[in-house]
Amino acid sequence: MSMRDVSGARIPTATEETGVDGAARSPSPTRGNWRRLLPAATAVCLLMTGAAPAVAAAPATGSSSTGSPAAAQTPADILQAGAQQGIADGYPGVIGMVRQGDTTQYVHAGVGDRATKTPADPKAKFRIGSNTKAFVSTVLLQLEAEKKLSLDDTVERWLPGAVAANGYDGSKITIRQLLNHTSGLPDYLGSLQINGPYFLNLNPREAYPPQNLVDVALGMRAPATEPGEKFGYSNTNYVLAGMVIKAVTGEDAAAQIQRRIIEPLGLRDTSFPTTDPALYGNYLRGYVLRAILIGDGTVSNVQVTGSAGAMVSTMDDLAAFGRALMTGKLLAPAQMAELKTTVPVATGVGYGLGIERMELPCGKTAWGHNGAVLGYFSEWLSSEDGTEQVLHTNNEFHMLAGTPGQAHTGKAMTDAFCAL
Repeated sequence: MSMRDVSGARIPTATEETGVDGAARSPSPTRGNWRRLLPAATAVCLLMTGAAPAVAAAPATGSSSTGSPAAAQTPADILQAGAQQGIADGYPGVIGMVRQGDTTQYVHAGVGDRATKTPADPKAKFRIGSNTKAFVSTVLLQLEAEKKLSLDDTVERWLPGAVAANGYDGSKITIRQLLNHTSGLPDYLGSLQINGPYFLNLNPREAYPPQNLVDVALGMRAPATEPGEKFGYSNTNYVLAGMVIKAVTGEDAAAQIQRRIIEPLGLRDTSFPTTDPALYGNYLRGYVLRAILIGDGTVSNVQVTGSAGAMVSTMDDLAAFGRALMTGKLLAPAQMAELKTTVPVATGVGYGLGIERMELPCGKTAWGHNGAVLGYFSEWLSSEDGTEQVLHTNNEFHMLAGTPGQAHTGKAMTDAFCAL
């Protein structure tokens, strides 16, 4: 079956081109809590950006490919209207994808490169940020199924002395608590020591060893909660998760993800850079708003995010991974049950192991996550059985949550998913 964008232009099928298949939400409590997954906004970011306060998301109306507002009823039309509103909000480019069964539709607005004015390509690569976490949790669940570890093993067992400062004790924190964000560990990305140079993009090749990131987190504050007591999103958890993978297998998380997920699923446009800050091939350029200027953040430091958010992919590949994950292609039944066992985040929202479950305002339930790194913001939603998926990506992120663009494109994603 051929795939089309909302303008009717034909897009080659997986067998003809990329080898994969094919993909915004309301200002509700659910929507607001989804934003908890974003990196913490800090004083330096607030002072150096000219971001306006978040505004209430308007209904995703816009026009369909026929130009008639009344015809903007299909999920793809809803997502397209959200993409166009994202451009009006200031994004350089927005791409999106709606996938129902074997039918895939793409949307796009704006540009993927401000210098050349190249249109934003829904097949282009982008940095997926914290969507990396689902890949990392999948590897650890596979290792558990192989009886190489237990999710109830302590961090201390595999990483002796890694968490042992300022009142934190790795012998009281389990791998499961890392993956569901109940460890109580601070988020190192909330430290000016880390996010200041990262936001300014001063040295994309500066080394940030994982243990150094953990040490920064441990020094931020004394424990505020006991391990397992409550949800608290922290990228430190997944840096440690990547360190556990290496301790168990002898290989970095990147190598394990490549062998266990990327290669078996044929995700030819997905990669996990560990030191190289550049992007290659067909990709969206990433931009960063600083005060009233927009800088180019395409080349940025992947060592800052590591196993918490350094991966690169496309919407096709991300959708293929999401469907494989939700349908049990990657995990045995026992591990699927663990993946989907959630801890409460807020009313109608629960966090599993690298993915989140949401009760949407329309009454549907969705699984998904978002990813936000310098220059890029992406989100995905999937039905329980993986047959319905909606994704969107934009190429501007300056480490602040709640922007008008995020609100409008996010609402469109939710509305599109609800319309499936």
